[in-house]
Amino acid sequence: MRLPDLTPAELGDAQRALREQILGGPRGDGPQHFPLVQEDGSLTGPFGVMLHEPALGAPLQELGSAIRYATGLSARTREIAILAVASATGSTFEAYAHERVGRAAGLTEDELAALADGSFTSADPHEHAAHELCRRLVADAGTGARMDDQTYGAYAAALGTTTLTELVVLVGYYRTLAQLLDVFDVGVPEE
Repeated sequence: MRLPDLTPAELGDAQRALREQILGGPRGDGPQHFPLVQEDGSLTGPFGVMLHEPALGAPLQELGSAIRYATGLSARTREIAILAVASATGSTFEAYAHERVGRAAGLTEDELAALADGSFTSADPHEHAAHELCRRLVADAGTGARMDDQTYGAYAAALGTTTLTELVVLVGYYRTLAQLLDVFDVGVPEE
């Protein structure tokens, strides 16, 4: 890791407030499928990076919390989408964390393996379209490819515009996390 882990004793006021937001919100209150806190009190994954820049970390964690806990996405669809981004971006931490959350949301080992290698399909047309959209958005990023009206219409019909919006924001958020984790060389916590 290129940034030092920040223990509670090393935090300034804004960093301490952000740590409390992360741990005191739904992430810290609900079931813990992966550790948020290491033995020394520092935060794991992107949350540790966010503490280094609380002016950006606070709104970023709020967006992530809204995506995870305030959208209309089913738990399965949300985890399918997150794991699609993790696979496409090679984000080992997000794959590690959300495979665990995905299991709790009802994803099978075969589905998790298919999400990891990009071959996921679902008999549920909503889940299938969500996965397809997320993979498309990650693949098209930076290429200048635009979604034509026919493609947009097909996704809007399959998902609805609210879910379509939620998934586009989810992809952007998890791409951002993947880049943070990559640039700062944050891997999977030791268990």
